Amino acid sequence: MEQQMIATGSSTAAGVQALISRPFVSNAATWRHALPVLHGAMVSLREPRLSDAAALWSMLASTEVSRFMATPPPSVEGFERFIAWTLAERAAGNYACFVVVPYGMDQPVGLFQLRRLDDTFETAEWGFALAPEFWSKGVYADAAEMVIAFAFDAVGARRLEARTAVANLRGGGALRKMGATREAILEGSLEKDGQRLDQALWTIRDLDWHRSHQAATAVVMH
Repeated sequence: MEQQMIATGSSTAAGVQALISRPFVSNAATWRHALPVLHGAMVSLREPRLSDAAALWSMLASTEVSRFMATPPPSVEGFERFIAWTLAERAAGNYACFVVVPYGMDQPVGLFQLRRLDDTFETAEWGFALAPEFWSKGVYADAAEMVIAFAFDAVGARRLEARTAVANLRGGGALRKMGATREAILEGSLEKDGQRLDQALWTIRDLDWHRSHQAATAVVMH
């Protein structure tokens, strides 16, 4: 499962304004060649490097982080293979992975993933994981704003889907905070430690996202 890990773990007006004032240009050839470095209020997002493997393995080895997600790679070497796979899948136009690097730090403390669910990438699945010491500090919202904007404005997605275990209240709350709607319950859709867990399907549509962010910008400007 290490080559298909989609994690879902547990906005500021200034961040929203920054994204809208410098929108992405929709150009699949550009992001397939290399992902851009995205800059938010608290963190930057960049493509993972092989040198990130140890930091990512340490983060996801935490039971607190991986409790409700598919089993991550079991070693630093497994993460190196995962990172190499992400680069190949990005070049093929199937997938994008960003690591979360807080300002003032060099090592990533989380990751966000985006993969296509249809031939056109108009429907995509996203997932995320963040080190526990950065929960409830605004890091997730800062990074998620940029990933969602990238998905809609650079990749051209029109619908984002996320799946989180029903028991993962923190993950569900994080998705709801980004404007996601719980659309369905997928019974027994996640296998974890020999058990089948129910998952909630959460969705965000591009029209709803842009409408809400235009309204937020209007409030900031007035």
